Amino acid sequence: MTIDHGQHPLPAAAAIVSNVPGSFPWGVLTRRHPELIATVRRLVPYPPAIQESLDQLLVTIDGTIPPLPPDAHNRAAWQEWAAPYLGRAWLDVPFLWAESYFYRLLLEATGYFGSGPWAGIDPFAPQKNAELDTPDLARDLGDLDRLVESPDQAGLSAALAASLWGNRADLGFQISEPSAQGKDQVDDLVADDSAELWRLLGAGAEGQVHLVADNAGRELTADLVLIDRLLATERAATVTLHLKPHPYYVSDATTTDLLQVLRRLEAAGDTAGDIAARLTATISDGRLQVRAHAFWCSPLSFHELPADLATELAEATVVIIKGDLNYRRLVGDARWDPITSFQDLTAYFPAPLAALRTLKSDVAVGVDPDRLAHLETTAPGWRTAGTHAVIHVRS
Repeated sequence: MTIDHGQHPLPAAAAIVSNVPGSFPWGVLTRRHPELIATVRRLVPYPPAIQESLDQLLVTIDGTIPPLPPDAHNRAAWQEWAAPYLGRAWLDVPFLWAESYFYRLLLEATGYFGSGPWAGIDPFAPQKNAELDTPDLARDLGDLDRLVESPDQAGLSAALAASLWGNRADLGFQISEPSAQGKDQVDDLVADDSAELWRLLGAGAEGQVHLVADNAGRELTADLVLIDRLLATERAATVTLHLKPHPYYVSDATTTDLLQVLRRLEAAGDTAGDIAARLTATISDGRLQVRAHAFWCSPLSFHELPADLATELAEATVVIIKGDLNYRRLVGDARWDPITSFQDLTAYFPAPLAALRTLKSDVAVGVDPDRLAHLETTAPGWRTAGTHAVIHVRS
């Protein structure tokens, strides 16, 4: 992948593929995807015809990449995107594309886009909803009073950290100054540009924030708490929350998931209930707007943002981009040298941005050389284990 910035093109980097046995992408395609099919069959009582379609998908991923059925939803676009890869082995095409197409085929197999009784049924809903009924989340929601009652900056920092770490159970809505954070938490944050984010969103500045969500469940809960804090402390006058228009990857957040989280906050009562009430009011009065552009469920990188979406994002004071998948689409899912500049790779993006990412795949950029050497020596799985994170900001 080569990114051209006029007179200073960045060097090419090879797309990440999955054909190295034992590698992370190889494990996703050969192990994780078959396990996901089995989980969907176990948790959703699909009838025999859909079970057979899922079985056929399991066979398919051991062979070559097939086209979508002739009557498939949005087939023309997907056929164009798939044209370079149809008939090839799954392991030999770009990993990001192969993942995306697998999930599109899974939705086809479950009848999500069909006209029958299983149309519109999220095959991942049981897994997403289970996250909302755990002791860990109940504990986190009980801590929200301290977050809301703390000084604005401490509460904002705690909400940002919870949104960053998402589903990591040992890092909920914790209130602490950076100097008081545990050593492990500091070491696990590979890059931290949060000071620049707060500069962009100065107190009383009332900016326009766009947040491109990633996962549902506990992570979306933290995202909504962050949105509440941005609005309540007047760091943002409006927030636009970008969700998926339909299920995509297994945990991706949709508008249905948003409503589930609001109900969970409301049911918790106390401070969580107050946050749910405020968020509901901000949706009603337009300060919190919800978008679900079709682009978010495509296999394209953010370099190919459609004109209408790019125009909308360009109006933002800052765009907060959540999660590993969105990060891969932002910088390109390629074998960049980890010290490659995040700012250079994202110079094309139409607005200032902050990327909050827990590392769960191979791509890595914007790492200080000394920090990189330390990680490679002491934490060889830092890129994929979900134990490390980055806050990258490009103003």
